[in-house]
Amino acid sequence: MSTNDLQNRAINTIRFLSADAVQQANSGHPGLPMGAAAMAYTIWTRHLCHNPRNPHWGNRDRFILSGGHGSMLLYTLLHLTGYDLPLEELQNFRQWGSLTPGHPEVGLTPGVEVTTGPLGQGFANGVGMAIAESHLAACFNQPSHAIIDHYTYAIVTDGDLMEGVASEAASWAGHLQLGKLIYLYDDNHISIDGGTDLAFTEDRAARFAAYNWHVQIVTDGNDVEAIDLAIQAAKADPRPSIIMCRTQIGYGAPHKQGTSKAHGEPLGEAELDAAKENLGWPTEPRFYIPQDVSDHFRSSVDRGAAWETVWNDRFTAYQAEYPDLASELARRLAGDLPPAWESALPVFPADSKGMATRIASGKALNAFAKAIPELMGGSADLAPSNKTWLDGEVDFQHATPEGRNFHFGVREHAMGAAVNGMALHGGVIPYGATFLVFSDYMRPTIRLSALSHLGSIWVFTHDSIGVGEDGPTHQPVEHVAALRIIPNLVTLRPGDANETVQAWKIAIERRHAPTALALSRQNVPTLDRNKYASAEGVQKGAYVLADLGDKAPEIILMASGTELGLIVPAGEQLAAAGVGVRLVSVPSWELFEAQGQDYLREVLPPQIPARLAVEAGVSFGWARYVGERGIILGVDRFGASAPAEMIYEKLGLTVENVIAKAKELLDQ
Repeated sequence: MSTNDLQNRAINTIRFLSADAVQQANSGHPGLPMGAAAMAYTIWTRHLCHNPRNPHWGNRDRFILSGGHGSMLLYTLLHLTGYDLPLEELQNFRQWGSLTPGHPEVGLTPGVEVTTGPLGQGFANGVGMAIAESHLAACFNQPSHAIIDHYTYAIVTDGDLMEGVASEAASWAGHLQLGKLIYLYDDNHISIDGGTDLAFTEDRAARFAAYNWHVQIVTDGNDVEAIDLAIQAAKADPRPSIIMCRTQIGYGAPHKQGTSKAHGEPLGEAELDAAKENLGWPTEPRFYIPQDVSDHFRSSVDRGAAWETVWNDRFTAYQAEYPDLASELARRLAGDLPPAWESALPVFPADSKGMATRIASGKALNAFAKAIPELMGGSADLAPSNKTWLDGEVDFQHATPEGRNFHFGVREHAMGAAVNGMALHGGVIPYGATFLVFSDYMRPTIRLSALSHLGSIWVFTHDSIGVGEDGPTHQPVEHVAALRIIPNLVTLRPGDANETVQAWKIAIERRHAPTALALSRQNVPTLDRNKYASAEGVQKGAYVLADLGDKAPEIILMASGTELGLIVPAGEQLAAAGVGVRLVSVPSWELFEAQGQDYLREVLPPQIPARLAVEAGVSFGWARYVGERGIILGVDRFGASAPAEMIYEKLGLTVENVIAKAKELLDQ
């Protein structure tokens, strides 16, 4: 049997395992796996450096299926090359409890690097992965010791290239000259609505050349030798590469090949059998894997183990010559924090004038960055406003990949996806920042960070009507509430400088889930922690600041963020008038509710039904804490353009109104 015959049958195995699984599930996308099988085969058998028995090997190449709807292509490759993904899981595609969901999910299926499906995300995640590789290589590689040296590959689709996030990411990647980034474009000219000529007609090759990418065109996406040569050329070029492979969606299906019908529905029994006959494949049994094809793919197991063994030997030699660097690299790749890092926590003295929590955040970030060298990030062209610049550190550029500061440019969506890519790669703790109102531009990436259990840190400043004169376009009244409803995301709105420090501590410790910090533009008082409870209470999401007055609490005043500056003086005045007042800081609903009902009742006793919640945002959700008798003092409208103090006054967010509302409750 010739090598070409084995190769062709291996490619057809990929096609028809994928199509069989879609048919059995009666759900899925057969077109991409059938059309892109040769591209995937070339990457996985000739270029991808990986170890199926250790999917987390630190120096492996990364592979991203950005068009996650074609997930069966990836599951088939993982099974065939020897990952812990039995054939039964392919046969259970898209079913409850299977390891083969409709779109790939990192952390669920062994070997899946990225959660994809929302188009463009995987494309942009890869940029973050390539950045992390470049940064770690710059920090740790030494002469004769290229200990970090791997590529990021992806298969990207027409849909990926249409999405704005991919354009943002491609522009930035070209600027950074990320030469370890190699994408194969499944250029099949088909979208769900029909041909791409309906809406997507620009010269994609010229577009990526303008982004400063290395562009190659392979006219036949089934030509393994041509694809192989193109990947070799891509590796030799210092720029990110895109290889545009002209393919046919649903290749082999006689009536659906090259049509949108092959995209998102099973071929059907008759068409599937006809496709197999067309390509010389047995119609039965389903999920057929010839033994020699299985042996061919499973050689990846021994090959991968050998690659990792060679790398381990290289690391041992590196460790002997550079023990401190080796120890530090091992710590970072393991995801462990440095010893005694918590000693870096700054403490701010009481100050009635105080500071904006964004200022406190910048001070805390810089203190932590000195103790945690893997902490790195930046802002979407707002570093002076977000206070996210690491002092004394250079910025990450092509010439300075050791840099820890990023100029993301005005690219919020790509920033979020690249931060996720860095977190997925490992070895770094990434953060991205912008104004809170622009979190809307990156909501898909925030959601995916939560779904993927990533330790991404989102820094959002200018968090309320306190933005002032910039007006309602920049005043995010609904955004904190919108973040709070994302599962697995912890949103923290700290109320003073010391709460902000604790919020950063939480974000850094949460290595397997994301954190969003909502920070103020305007100054807020720094509370006297000798008089009020320790800011460490932030760790529990909500805590009792103080019980004021000579009697047991009759009313609870609660607030998040800057509105602590309203309830504290209001509570003191009420206490001076003989009212028993409990002050509660509520920076994080998610952490509060994670403590359990006993703690919730301890902080908010059921026997105190008079409750007032104050927040400079929509009132949505606060009813869970104020109960039937309570009042929510919020902002259920858009803001206005005026000085912040006037907006607060006009919208009733004043100490005087807090007192008035409290008295109204007490008089009930």
